[in-house]
Amino acid sequence: MKERLVGTVSRGIRCPIIREGDDLAKIVTESVLNAADSDGFALRDRDVIAVTESVVARAQGNYVSVDTIAEDVRNKLGGETVGVIFPILSRNRFAICLRGIAKGAKKVVLMLSYPSDEVGNELVSLDKIDEAGINPYSDVLTLEKYRELFGYNVHEFTGVDYVAYYEQVIRECGAEPEIIFANQAKTILNYTDRIITCDIHTRKRTKRILKAAGASVVLGMDDIMTSSINGSGFNEDYGLLGSNKSTEDKVKLFPRNAKPLVLDIQKRIADATGKHVEVMVYGDGAFKDPQGKIWELADPVVSPFFTDGLIGTPNELKLKYLADNDYKDLSGEALKNAISESIRKKDGDLKGSMASQGTTPRQLTDLIGSLCDLTSGSGDKGTPVVLVQGYFDNYTS
Repeated sequence: MKERLVGTVSRGIRCPIIREGDDLAKIVTESVLNAADSDGFALRDRDVIAVTESVVARAQGNYVSVDTIAEDVRNKLGGETVGVIFPILSRNRFAICLRGIAKGAKKVVLMLSYPSDEVGNELVSLDKIDEAGINPYSDVLTLEKYRELFGYNVHEFTGVDYVAYYEQVIRECGAEPEIIFANQAKTILNYTDRIITCDIHTRKRTKRILKAAGASVVLGMDDIMTSSINGSGFNEDYGLLGSNKSTEDKVKLFPRNAKPLVLDIQKRIADATGKHVEVMVYGDGAFKDPQGKIWELADPVVSPFFTDGLIGTPNELKLKYLADNDYKDLSGEALKNAISESIRKKDGDLKGSMASQGTTPRQLTDLIGSLCDLTSGSGDKGTPVVLVQGYFDNYTS
């Protein structure tokens, strides 16, 4: 048998433009099979077919308008003064949601974390914070004080001053804006006790702190648009979290109830090829950009839906450790054979083993989803489906 010399391969699969109501399982299956035929590769057991969340939500028609968001906000928070705290700095992810929130209130007290938002978008550099003698953990800044100390600061990649931009959005939607800068959630209670906390991964803690401090209404982004209003889209699990701008007055929500989709694709591939593949829906990857210091994950999870074969974490040995320690006196074929034998006999659970140190004990869906996000990109590649082959191979495969 000829030795395989290629490990993991990640391929972007081109697909037709997906529209609401399309049979996505059929389109994904046919696109993968056509790509395999066109490029001359074969599907194997345990290949992973990953579908980006945006086309899943689009096929589902899971959209909501700014006016509908405003109606939900009014109904749940009373329509007067609303505190909006810890949002990320994003035109695509948050500005459109802020438009809906502002339309549903008379006044918005916007509390921004500083020097950066939750996912690393910087308002002002830590060096400038140090120079100003400010303690971001305790000091509360008004907009006037912020401007006096730091002036106008544009985002490194987008060129947007998000403080000015968010103030303008609130004002244009008919609400009075007040902007403060603070990192303690309880600070907002000095302004209002009706609050939407917009952080993503720390939202449960923030809600707990605010409720314990006496806030009368505390909602997260995941509590807005959790049910349909007049036939609108909704997400019962994540609400507005994971949403993206669709048009100037409409957002695409995170997909919902897509477990049947991944199982359908898995079955269609098995029927067509006899191969058992795994299938997942993926959004943002979980990785940090070293230049902009931005942690990519603005979705609530990397993968909201996946087949059961993707549950768990890797269970791998570190080849470098084995080569430098257990088999440091071997080389060539003897070294290869010894390492191969160690892999074949490895324990089913290597957690805590020195021979596994330096491997990546993250969830498989987070690792593979991050790979897929980098493969598909976020622009005009036209590859909303990614085929990952050989991910579960090892040195002995």
